[in-house]
Amino acid sequence: MRDWAGKIFGSGRGSGKRLPFTALFSRFQKILELNNRVLELMADMGDKLGGDYVFDRQYIESTCQQMSDLVSKLIYNLHSLAPRKYLALNDAFSRINSEIEEELAGRLVIPHTDYVMRYELITRDFADVVGGKNANIAELKNQLGLEIPDGFAITTRAYQSFLEHNNLVEKMDELTKSWSEGKLSGKDASDNIQSLILSGTVPHKTRKAIENGLAHLQELSGQKHLNLAIRSSARGEDTEHTFAGQYLSLLNQPQENILNCYKEVLASTYSPSAMQYRQEKGFREQEIAMAVACQNMINASKSGVLYTLDPLHPERDVLLITATWGLGAPVVSGKVRADQYTVSREPPYETTAIDIVRKTESLVPKEGGGCEIQSVPQELQTSACLSDKEIKEIAEAGFLIERYFKKAQDIEWAFDQNGKLIILQARQLNIMRGFTCSLEDICSLVEGYTVIFAQKGVIAQNGIGSGKVFMVEDDKDLERFPQGAILVARQTSPRFAKAVRKANGIITDIGSTTGHMATIAREFKVPTIVNTGIATERLKPGQLVTLDAEANVVYAGIVKELLYYRFSEEAFEETYEYRLLRRILKKISPLNLVDHLDRNFVPQACRSFHDITRFIHEKAVEELIDLNYHHHRDPAAPSRKLQSEVPLDLVVIDIGGGLTEETGSETVRPEQISSIPMQAFLSGLNMPGFWSSEPMSVDFGSFMSSLTRTFSSNLASPKFIGQNLAVISRAYANISLRLGYHFNMIDAYISENINDNYAYFRFLGGVTDQTRRSRRVKFIAQVLAKQDFRVDLRGDLVVGRVKKLALNVMKRKVHIIGQLVAFTRQLDIKMDSDHHIERFVEEFDRLMKKNDRANKMEGTT
Repeated sequence: MRDWAGKIFGSGRGSGKRLPFTALFSRFQKILELNNRVLELMADMGDKLGGDYVFDRQYIESTCQQMSDLVSKLIYNLHSLAPRKYLALNDAFSRINSEIEEELAGRLVIPHTDYVMRYELITRDFADVVGGKNANIAELKNQLGLEIPDGFAITTRAYQSFLEHNNLVEKMDELTKSWSEGKLSGKDASDNIQSLILSGTVPHKTRKAIENGLAHLQELSGQKHLNLAIRSSARGEDTEHTFAGQYLSLLNQPQENILNCYKEVLASTYSPSAMQYRQEKGFREQEIAMAVACQNMINASKSGVLYTLDPLHPERDVLLITATWGLGAPVVSGKVRADQYTVSREPPYETTAIDIVRKTESLVPKEGGGCEIQSVPQELQTSACLSDKEIKEIAEAGFLIERYFKKAQDIEWAFDQNGKLIILQARQLNIMRGFTCSLEDICSLVEGYTVIFAQKGVIAQNGIGSGKVFMVEDDKDLERFPQGAILVARQTSPRFAKAVRKANGIITDIGSTTGHMATIAREFKVPTIVNTGIATERLKPGQLVTLDAEANVVYAGIVKELLYYRFSEEAFEETYEYRLLRRILKKISPLNLVDHLDRNFVPQACRSFHDITRFIHEKAVEELIDLNYHHHRDPAAPSRKLQSEVPLDLVVIDIGGGLTEETGSETVRPEQISSIPMQAFLSGLNMPGFWSSEPMSVDFGSFMSSLTRTFSSNLASPKFIGQNLAVISRAYANISLRLGYHFNMIDAYISENINDNYAYFRFLGGVTDQTRRSRRVKFIAQVLAKQDFRVDLRGDLVVGRVKKLALNVMKRKVHIIGQLVAFTRQLDIKMDSDHHIERFVEEFDRLMKKNDRANKMEGTT
């Protein structure tokens, strides 16, 4: 039987010279060490962007060099574990590292993208590609579902292509250099550069891409001829630096004028005022790249501007709306008087003050293109532009945008001829800095508020956020995470990236400030406190709270004083070094490879050093498990038979520090094992009540059917059959158990460093029919899920993973795996119906609690 079954199993990974297992395990430990150093360095770089630290170019260059060295060593060590398996990592590293070096060299780095991008495909992640204005407006539709004009972006790559196609780069550099050195006036430099751009030709590929963009807009609108709003969208525009009014926007332009309009917007990059603005703000010319927004022109019945907070007196807790008839350009530019509405920020957004002015003229689209001034009908001149319903609609949209971007907003809006609200533009509103209070002042203002808990856990990202508590337990919760909520979870996870844009804050029971999730929180500046130990107990779903991740306090309700403090915080983005570090971090910190089970979790998808680091960490664990699974072990490593209370027939191989003492004996007792995960596993396995030794009966047909199904040819080498093995070190254990006709694989690493810690459990097979076996794995999956494992269930195979937990918490998880292995040994035979799944889950919980009580009485853990 054993020989026959061995042939079915196949030969595993095959033979071939490789390093001894002890050497490979050393490489694995090196990967863990390097992984932690990378995450710590990312955290340090992210902290610098918080504005609390002074740094210079030397810091940026040295940390980038350290980061590059660490990531390259990570790749080298993974190649040692899996030779020639992940060579595509080399290409990903070279590409990302080259982009960082280009930034450090002061050269314009333009992502290699399409020349045109439809709004449906744009998020804020593409801000360097489509410019700030395009990225923000597209995000409002794609993430928040707000109405915006249909449109597309002509990208910064098209801008670069235009300059290269017309041989303008060196000429423009010479002119800007002469201007900066005082050899040329700003007006003369501007005139010369703008003349060069306007006399240039748009490259063929860009023209074709624009034509395709227009065709798509025609399809969306159902119109063959379009009038367009063609707006600037420079890199950095409508972000921390607004560039408000510095660049050109052309309204109501016939589609046949689009190429000329495109060049006019490009030329506005070098208007005298824009050049002066950049110089005053410390921008260098290589930082500048112009994308262009091409939008369907909205024929507005009324338009205006919304400030979601009074920028001069934020403590008033009101929003301000200005409105006029027709297009809003005169309001934005301040050329006309407009109706003013002061509205409470509290629902139902009651209007507290109105100033209705006489509006004698309005700007409207002109037949044939462009805009013109028309007289407003007499009966409308002194009428209020907005109804109460429209005011509420504007306010609700404004607060949705404010919660999403986590800053007070300056929003341009319009109602079309059908009464539909359209958001035209949104950018951060600059609050008067004179309001800024010290933290001491704030502390005195919040004394009357109820504190839910304070000084629990560690701040992973500074900031202040408020919202309703939303408990996240699994991926389904992330899919339905509401805008503006506070994410509360048992433990951190990189999968929170799916919801982090929507979250006003994150609080977890367990977690690390240098973990993947903390890095994501810093990237998006989401206030975050991890490792509180009590968040999921103290906070309730739907509860309104304020998270103060400056002072490490969670308050009940909305603490307005803290929100004013957040809105009026002084920006630190005014230096070139700050912007350089921020651009470089976009190539280091973003995490795109979130789910290791996703089909796109491949080296080719790595777009940042964080992606590479996470990929290597996941694959290193997989490779180590695989090496153990197929018995690539060092024959020189000492092995002993375990003497255990339960009949495991287990051989223990110590690869360093796994045993308390060296003996000449061929056996080892449990008390001689010093491996942390092995101790935890055996303590669970030997708990009273879990291991059943009562005889079970099964029919021969089920036995033969399950045997042929279970012994798949790709599971293991013949060596695996009949041999139970544990490979251990002080912090590591890999345990392969065949108990009857099912198989358990436990792989765990437990240390003082939370980022290194993980536990992996795999269960397969059984002696009964498929139905009973599937019931058992469903039972196992439910138990694991209740214990915070990520579970993957396929047929009679179940895999559970948990990681990045503190030492004692992880010991508890592996202890429970031991209990589970003992409890499920013959469970499939007992599972006559689906009702047994829940029954045995309850029985397992009862036994766990019983043993926990007994342990507490005995004073053990």
